[in-house]
Amino acid sequence: MVHLTLLHWIYAVMVVVILAVMVMRKDTVIPCIAGIFLLGLAGTGSITGATRAIFDSFIVAGNELLGIILVISLIVAMSKMMEKIGANVLMVSPFARLIKNPDIAFWFIGIIMLLASWFFWPSPATALVGAVLLPAGIRAGLPAIGVAMAINLFGHGIALSSDYIIQGAPTITATAAGIGVVDVMAGGIPLVMVMGVTTVVVAYIFLKRDMRLGNIEETVIEEFEEKKEAEITWISRFTAWLVPLAFLLDVVIMFFLRLRGGEATALIGGTAVLVLMAVCILLYGKKALEEITRFLIEGFRFGMEVFGPIIPIAAFFYMGEISPIDAVFGEGILPAGSQGILSDIGRAMAAAVPMNTPAVATMETVVGAITGLDGSGFSGMSLAGSLAKVFGTAVNGSIAALAALGQIAAIWVGGGTLVPWGLIPAAAICRVLPVDLARRNFKPVMIGLIVTTIIAMFII
Repeated sequence: MVHLTLLHWIYAVMVVVILAVMVMRKDTVIPCIAGIFLLGLAGTGSITGATRAIFDSFIVAGNELLGIILVISLIVAMSKMMEKIGANVLMVSPFARLIKNPDIAFWFIGIIMLLASWFFWPSPATALVGAVLLPAGIRAGLPAIGVAMAINLFGHGIALSSDYIIQGAPTITATAAGIGVVDVMAGGIPLVMVMGVTTVVVAYIFLKRDMRLGNIEETVIEEFEEKKEAEITWISRFTAWLVPLAFLLDVVIMFFLRLRGGEATALIGGTAVLVLMAVCILLYGKKALEEITRFLIEGFRFGMEVFGPIIPIAAFFYMGEISPIDAVFGEGILPAGSQGILSDIGRAMAAAVPMNTPAVATMETVVGAITGLDGSGFSGMSLAGSLAKVFGTAVNGSIAALAALGQIAAIWVGGGTLVPWGLIPAAAICRVLPVDLARRNFKPVMIGLIVTTIIAMFII
């Protein structure tokens, strides 16, 4: 029989509290910090030790997430540089000529967005793809809300929930679940495909039906500030070719050298830096020393805005693992034979409560979806990964598949397809109201989550 201590109960109660706060659509930073403090107080027996534990846990979480923060910041910095010289427009503009009708427009824009999001992250890719393909889609007869749906569902839905190239999402989930990044990605492939295909096809069917019946509900915002078009030079054209070729070469190298996880992320990040440096030197000459710093600052500002709130949240959930809690509180804080708070809770649940695969799959999806209500998606992945380990242990099932399921639910809900304040980029670039886009996405995403959960029951 697993012996649960005060630490285990504090952790379990605080998880419930954090979920309740998420349901109320409030930020969970304070409850997570409070949870770390209470764990420290119970573990060290002193207020001083508990106070130190807060900072030390942030260091642990920061070390775990630093690589992902860096690569996203560097890619955004490179994207800012491309936008400055108009290379982003040149890189996507040849595809605009291929859009002939609304059907081609929807699927073409979506697939281009999917590919761009895998390499550049959905937020930069939204501006990259939307700025060029929105006019082409509207000219082809696709309403603005349809363009926004394609950009949103393929980018912030399929691409962000899978994240096979940058690997930010699966890294966070895998770390919390205590398994390898490759395991989460491999275990999630069938679920990502089911979720993506189901949701997008249903959304497309509903959109076509409403276009035929004239029931398209969209409020197009006419008043918007025109951005000054960048002057196109030979450097712009060179960069428009250099960037896709450089990252295509990265994909080839990853394949042949079998680079995965941190190694693949490092290659992507290093490539972004080299491209940024080379183009800045060509563009600014002697002033490149100062100008590259400006782009890097913009990139890191974006990275910290995205991940700043995630570090305290991840810090709490990482305390469920034996290595992080030992690093913060010192070895011996858990009972002899303990495999970490989460593993202990999982074994206790398996011994005390008869759990089955349908039940844990459903709970993983529901919890993942609830964590996405804060509009981030990323803040809930630590919890999704942690619970996957608990549930997987309880039913002797696939932790990787459960973690992927929780990741999918968290990102599809909170990463920018359902929560109105999370899908502002796609709505803004297409000049439609975020509420309209969220309303249009709701039924397809819900149907997708239900179907994916059912499939997961057979995989787990």
